[in-house]
Amino acid sequence: MEWNEIVRTRRMCRDYEDRPVEPVVLDRILDQARRVPSAGFSQGIDFLVLEGSDTAHFWDHTLPPGEREAFPWPGLLRAPVIVLPIADERAYLERYSQPDKAKAGLGESTDAWPVPYWFIDTGMAGMALLHAVVNEGLGALFFGIFRNEAALLSSLGVPAGKRPIGAIALGHPTVAAWAVARQGSPTVRARRRLNEVIHRGRW
Repeated sequence: MEWNEIVRTRRMCRDYEDRPVEPVVLDRILDQARRVPSAGFSQGIDFLVLEGSDTAHFWDHTLPPGEREAFPWPGLLRAPVIVLPIADERAYLERYSQPDKAKAGLGESTDAWPVPYWFIDTGMAGMALLHAVVNEGLGALFFGIFRNEAALLSSLGVPAGKRPIGAIALGHPTVAAWAVARQGSPTVRARRRLNEVIHRGRW
């Protein structure tokens, strides 16, 4: 698929078929997603991948069964894969404590960083993953983990200090998936025009 087509056709998918993603396809997606920039090549990015019945564990923590009847996106619960892009701030502190980076003064504390690059870099990995999914002819949705994050991470054995920036569901979209996608915010909010977004020389 051409890059322009990938960017222009990417949509958030909330309705999935109940069938798995081929392992070789999923591995290609994850391999592409890890090939993103990271400050100092710290590479403090991990992907926790839940497939098949393991996805139920995610939903049991974040959307208890008693609340699912009122959930507006039931097709999302059929997604065969959920990926947690996880940021590790310690990897950045350790990297910037090494001799070739120590002069930057960023290895002592996260407070020294003007912006938290571990989240930025992990966000870039998430975006790369979304584009890789489109390239494979699949659908994906990035969404926040709004409840029970700590309990979920503990139950999955995620080491302390590592934190997901959210979750990405992915799989085969249903025929109706893109009709569902067209019900979202872009239907009531216009995309800002290019000349509204770009500021050349000064604001």
